[in-house]
Amino acid sequence: MACAASGEEALKAAESEAVDLIVLDLMLPGIDGLEVARRLRQNPATKETPIVMLTAKGEEADVVAGLELGADDYVTKPFSPRILIARMRAVIRRRSGIGESDGEVLQVRELSIHPGRRHVTANGKSLDLTYTEFQVLYFLARRPGWVFTRTQIVDAVRGDDYPVTDRSVDVQIVGLRRKLGPLGCYIETVRGVGYRFIET
Repeated sequence: MACAASGEEALKAAESEAVDLIVLDLMLPGIDGLEVARRLRQNPATKETPIVMLTAKGEEADVVAGLELGADDYVTKPFSPRILIARMRAVIRRRSGIGESDGEVLQVRELSIHPGRRHVTANGKSLDLTYTEFQVLYFLARRPGWVFTRTQIVDAVRGDDYPVTDRSVDVQIVGLRRKLGPLGCYIETVRGVGYRFIET
């Protein structure tokens, strides 16, 4: 286990030693937690390392910003240590188990999704998706034509009782569509309900 007192120290520690998970405060001296998360996700060495944000900043905008940058969970202060540990274990389980039972490549026209490798290509071009964007895409694409509410998407991607808002799901969908480019139309909005992946 490694501890860091500033954003700069956190980045150095994450790059110098392999870790299973990073607990990241947003209010750090020097580089703040959001910037640290952004740099961790841009670095190939730390891109897939799970991040749990632990902070007193619990406003909707803060939660959305953290998730949009690729955080796997968001815990607000004050918090129960037991709940934090349970959340950390759940994140590690989800990360390690994504490809165990669903390892086959999912091919949808020009879109290819490899759950084991967490790799997506659109028209032959590799896409750089965050952990949550990948989870949302894979969840929807596995059940084409099915309509899912935002709550169902959150429960499937994050687990039960995850404290996020409908807005954060919309943010993930917007990011996905942007990265998918012309194939973004595969994800349809069902007014008053949620989202679905088009049937082939």
